Amino acid sequence: MSSSFSGGEFTEAETMRGRTWPCLRQFCVFLENRVGRLNDLMRQVESLDTRVLAMSIVDSVDFAMVRLIFNDTDRAREKLELSGFMFSESDVVGVQLPEGEQPFHNICSTLMKAEVNIHHAYPLLFRHRGQGAVAIYVDDVDTATNVLNAAKHRVITETDLQDDDEFM
Repeated sequence: MSSSFSGGEFTEAETMRGRTWPCLRQFCVFLENRVGRLNDLMRQVESLDTRVLAMSIVDSVDFAMVRLIFNDTDRAREKLELSGFMFSESDVVGVQLPEGEQPFHNICSTLMKAEVNIHHAYPLLFRHRGQGAVAIYVDDVDTATNVLNAAKHRVITETDLQDDDEFM
């Protein structure tokens, strides 16, 4: 969010997505599969104002795709653009793991009943009241967030990553 000065008053400017959008922004960064490239990426993006809260690496012989979630989406995008890394962005659903014996099964069952397909998932370095969280890339974000909320799962927003993380 940024502020602007208009007619003697400050007004808050927000993007259409806003910080309470029920999704997290995943950055998928293309890296050549060479020694030191991941280190270069982390050196460019990780700092006091930008924390990596999730990372997943899909490796092949010639290249790797690094999926990242940050505590500050806008700042991370700016750093990636300035550093010259090729990347794309997509929405993922962040979900707090419920208490109980089978937290992942509970989340997967909720999504399966709604016929929402999970393409990939990985843990978030995020805790709320002692509970961990997972990032899930699904084929239908709106349906996923609706059914997870209806089943009383806590869907994590970008605001949560900035304000409510016990690891910070």
